[in-house]
Amino acid sequence: MSMTDPISDMLTRIRNALMAGHREVIVPGSKLKRRIAQILDQEGYIESFEWNEDDRQGTLRISLRWHETAPAIEGLRRVSRPGQRHYVRCSDIPKVRNGLGIMIVSTSHGVMTDRAARREGVGGELICSVW
Repeated sequence: MSMTDPISDMLTRIRNALMAGHREVIVPGSKLKRRIAQILDQEGYIESFEWNEDDRQGTLRISLRWHETAPAIEGLRRVSRPGQRHYVRCSDIPKVRNGLGIMIVSTSHGVMTDRAARREGVGGELICSVW
């Protein structure tokens, strides 16, 4: 079975691990997924992540953050999909939960949060929202 949307797969694996109460999740790796994990780490949604090289594409081991019994991530939503890309100007980047969440945006200046994209004045493809 070929995977058409690896980013959706990553978000689903994280969501499933959170619902099952797991402390960590392992995801097949890519540069984009590593950057998304880096952003989630910087924004405090995950404890940490670790990149493991293997003979294929590498894997990401993501340690999930919990506040007592509640996960730090309440929700993850894929915005742009392979069949339906979603591009916006800098001024049109939506706020997630009135600024309480983040939108991860792929711009010409790299993958960054909605706040960083607005600060740099660049738009791009909306990858996903996290709150």
